Amino acid sequence: MRSPIFVAIDTPDLGRAKTIATRVRRHVGGIKLGLEFFCANGRHGIHEMAELRLPIFLDLKLHDIPNTVGKAVQALRPLEPAILTVHAAGGRAMMEDAKAAAPAGTKVVAVTVLTSLDGDDLAAIGVRGDPHEQVARLADLAREAGLDGLVCSGSEVAAARKHWHDGFFVVPGVRPAGGAAGDQKRVMTPRAALDAGASILVVGRPITQAADPDRAAREIEATL
Repeated sequence: MRSPIFVAIDTPDLGRAKTIATRVRRHVGGIKLGLEFFCANGRHGIHEMAELRLPIFLDLKLHDIPNTVGKAVQALRPLEPAILTVHAAGGRAMMEDAKAAAPAGTKVVAVTVLTSLDGDDLAAIGVRGDPHEQVARLADLAREAGLDGLVCSGSEVAAARKHWHDGFFVVPGVRPAGGAAGDQKRVMTPRAALDAGASILVVGRPITQAADPDRAAREIEATL
């Protein structure tokens, strides 16, 4: 059984990305590549990382009109990512088009509320209620749109799991006990997030910025 840990490799440097992934590959279940990596390296970079034979979570958080997102997902089909993200705030039609355009083996998951946001941040952009309420609303919308699951913080995953028993739940903002939160505001330890119902855990800086990334990955894996 693969580890539920997906390491977030947020760097524009392809060589560094391959080095980190190679060092931790035996103690993680996959790698997450986001906007920073994709904007610098594009499809070529994804193909290069795929040679390591680890599942790839392509975290592009697509958010546009339904037609544009559908065509963007179609353009990504040859990459065959294991997981692909879209923003739930794009609406039901957008999510439906994204799922329809994705390869059969790709899990399309909806980003609900970024873990860098809290209640005050939501209020500033005109969203009423706390993050839990917003996640619940968007979770219902994503399920109705036929998506595979959600991206949400560990604080919301237990409630989301109750309403969506067979959903696939991606939990970022995961930090080992005593680890620095950085720019994340809603964080949880890996063990607590898994116990709450996470399907996979996204861990970035605690592994990638460690003096020994492989040891850091092993130490986190040991807590699970």
